[in-house]
Amino acid sequence: MIRKILAAALAASLSLAGAYTAAAQDAGKVGVVVKIGGIPWFNAMEAGIKERGEKLGVDAFMVGPTSADPALQVRAIEDLIAQNVKVIGVVPNDAEVLEPVLTKAREKGIIVITHESPSQKGADWDFELASATGFGEAHAKLLAEKMGGKGEYAVFVGSLTVPLHNAWADAAIEYIKKNHPEMTLVGDRYGVAEDVDKSRSTALDLISAHPNLKGFLAFGSQGPIGAGRAIEERRKVGEIFVLGPFSPGQGQKLIRSDAISGGFMWNPKQAGEVFVTLAHKLMKGEEIKDGEEIEGLGVIHPDFENRNIIVDQLVPINKETVADLAAMGL
Repeated sequence: MIRKILAAALAASLSLAGAYTAAAQDAGKVGVVVKIGGIPWFNAMEAGIKERGEKLGVDAFMVGPTSADPALQVRAIEDLIAQNVKVIGVVPNDAEVLEPVLTKAREKGIIVITHESPSQKGADWDFELASATGFGEAHAKLLAEKMGGKGEYAVFVGSLTVPLHNAWADAAIEYIKKNHPEMTLVGDRYGVAEDVDKSRSTALDLISAHPNLKGFLAFGSQGPIGAGRAIEERRKVGEIFVLGPFSPGQGQKLIRSDAISGGFMWNPKQAGEVFVTLAHKLMKGEEIKDGEEIEGLGVIHPDFENRNIIVDQLVPINKETVADLAAMGL
């Protein structure tokens, strides 16, 4: 009798698993290509993609290239096109390089959603959890406060062709020019902030070349980590201030030692969830509407002309918040 009950339970379990798999396959696959795999920021995004996919019955997965090379993203997207997925999500390293392959995907009937790339050509929609102006100015204000409104500072971005990072930098630099004329930008900007080693070595070079350097604005998750390590190596903690978005779990020791002075972020896990939520909605043929509430975004007011959905959900990273953020797996 017990064997019959166990066999029935196993059969029911297998039936439910099969039903879930079939439902996910019917819904279509969602593949999300990020900038680089294996770093905490995108590990958290992957967790959000998987959890939301399981909840909605969507076969959703992440592809993380081995380096922040746009060519690797193109190759990954080509592979997803060959797999005939229903939706491709992308966090672009180079908006222009990806434009042709994203256009190709759409021509084949694949829905394209991007993140960190407003007004991306070749995308159906781009979503942001922070506006470019709000994010850039928040960091600029904090840097000016730390530097006392005086001295030289440098700016890092993920690359010179990542639209969002450069929009943040533009907003920050403009705010500082207007409000703190005694703060001077060193050079223009350096496209190293998705590589911790390049960020560190560039910071070390700039510290050597500019004795009056007092700050780094590093837009890109590895930039603050690399610059913070450089500050520690040169024993400049408390003299040079590093600000920018980074993974709290990766950078909490540096912020506790004041090698990183703080920053703002959005929740990458939440961004992963939004990728799947929007994919699920669009696969069902539902339209994006002004004033509607979408889980993970709140009430939205889309820019239909440029295909952007932008909200402001800034999360401060400092000594008071970093432990709790790290405990969330961020």
